[in-house]
Amino acid sequence: MSDVRHGFEAKLVEIPLERIIPDSQLAKGALSTSKYKTIVGSIAELGVIEPLAVFRSPRRLGDYELLDGRLRLEALKELGRDTAPCMVSTDDEGFTFNRHITRLSAVQEHKMIRAALAKGASEKRIAEVLRMDVRSIRERATLLDGVAPEAASILKNRQAAPTVFSVLKKMKPFRQIEAAEMMVAANKFTATYAELILVATRSEALADGAKPKKKDAISTEDLAKMEREMERLRQDCQAVEDEIGDTMLSLVVAKSFMARLLRNENIQGHLKRHHGDLLASLVSTMDAIAADNRVTERE
Repeated sequence: MSDVRHGFEAKLVEIPLERIIPDSQLAKGALSTSKYKTIVGSIAELGVIEPLAVFRSPRRLGDYELLDGRLRLEALKELGRDTAPCMVSTDDEGFTFNRHITRLSAVQEHKMIRAALAKGASEKRIAEVLRMDVRSIRERATLLDGVAPEAASILKNRQAAPTVFSVLKKMKPFRQIEAAEMMVAANKFTATYAELILVATRSEALADGAKPKKKDAISTEDLAKMEREMERLRQDCQAVEDEIGDTMLSLVVAKSFMARLLRNENIQGHLKRHHGDLLASLVSTMDAIAADNRVTERE
């Protein structure tokens, strides 16, 4: 296990903002959006919850190339900060960090709010910063109360609706874990799907006093059939997921190798002069692989 290479260095570092090289130009109007204003307000009140991801620049000694956190970087500059907390990557393949979206999962949002409350921020102030009502802040702060840690861990990076966790709380811990695994296998994280799992849950796996909707109208035979169908679906989805994962891993490794080759000016120059069409096709294929990998991460 000692040969396993970590994706980031072990410690967070504070890096001067002038040493961070942005990864791309900001879209027109990006700094006037409500999303950016929320980020500015959040950092001003709560600090940087999610560190920036950077890579040591191979071209400019002492500088860092930004992999993730473009709007956070601009917000820190606007607020007059001198440094930013950063995770230093051991690889410069930016697409592997899902840098094109910054959506928080329900579990991550819960942890962010709990961390802010622990620092002394009031529910009212957090609600103002995040542009939510106080009731929503309270619900998100208690999102995982009664949820098995293993189930929360399975769903921590998934875009599960907050109401999913309310449904999970109606089940006993072992069933919550099974339900979370089924949602991942089926790639469905809606409250409706969670309710379907709840309906198919036997009474001995329900939390005390919990009653799924319309359960009285479903016979024991129907429940058994639904459980068999869901298990078969889970197995089929897992088989497909494993196959896709292996294929994508091979493509990502190949893409990374070709990207490193093309950084060699002699190789790239030769291809431009003598095999322009081949080079264009290769770059297009590499971009497609990167895009597919980002879609897989979002899902």
